Amino acid sequence: MSKVLIFGHQNPDTDAIGAALAFAHLQKELGVDAEAVALGTPNEETEYALNQFGLIAPRVVEKVAGETQDVMLVDHNEFQQSVSDIEEVNILAVVDHHRIANFQTANPLYYRAEPVGCTSTIVLKLYKENNVTVPKEIAGMMLSAIVSDTLLFKSPTSTEEDMKAAKELAAIADVDLESYGLEMLKAGTNLSTKTEAELLDLDAKSFPMGDKTIRVAQVNTVDLAEVFARQEALEAAMIVENTKNKYDLFVLLVTNILNSDSEILIAGEPKEKVEVAFNTKLENNRAFLPGVVSRKKQVVPQLTEAFEK
Repeated sequence: MSKVLIFGHQNPDTDAIGAALAFAHLQKELGVDAEAVALGTPNEETEYALNQFGLIAPRVVEKVAGETQDVMLVDHNEFQQSVSDIEEVNILAVVDHHRIANFQTANPLYYRAEPVGCTSTIVLKLYKENNVTVPKEIAGMMLSAIVSDTLLFKSPTSTEEDMKAAKELAAIADVDLESYGLEMLKAGTNLSTKTEAELLDLDAKSFPMGDKTIRVAQVNTVDLAEVFARQEALEAAMIVENTKNKYDLFVLLVTNILNSDSEILIAGEPKEKVEVAFNTKLENNRAFLPGVVSRKKQVVPQLTEAFEK
């Protein structure tokens, strides 16, 4: 068997990076020649976590078939969110907490999917099931992933399992869960230095819905007004992305991590489907969504239902 490359989704967030590092370490402990790689550079939140625990970011790859035939996926399964040549390699395993869609393999594989808030919560279970000790730095990265995906347990995707795992990992990493978690989340809200194109690409995923392709991006902030002061430029950049990548609709979800509310900005058509999905009216291509923080649970399912009617 060639070296096994392990990676999360495109535009990786802290869980995509953290779960890849953790699962690769576990595989190596189990005798597999594995390496964590990434499908993009880490964002500022992830960099904060990597630096905090003395870890180096995985190298970035655009294709994998030229160096391996075997891969493992974490924090995603949909092919449009994966490496560009995913159909040319053999998928040995998937560990994920998202919906299963647009996924098929020629060979049997190990597939672990659970409805928890974070992939790293599942990876911790795998360490325990295989009686492998979690190193301090890996525990810190997995903890960071859980904090990120659950917004410090404010997201509706958060479960008791995530909370339990986070407390256990915080003890191993020797950090205070609440104070570290808040500082890490704040580290990811420095948006002023980023261009509009960079903001739209920080944490974005594409989804087929009905006969349309929808791009859903999310940025976290502590001040919605600061982001929407750039609305005109953001809309222009979204239209460019739609044209370049053939997206029918671009949805930008801007989330206030302190108040646990979001506001959306829309570019493309059909906008009326967005109004149906969230039972709201768009004004100036915007709508406030109180209590909405999770793309996975509070945005994508609602949009999917609206577009498939």
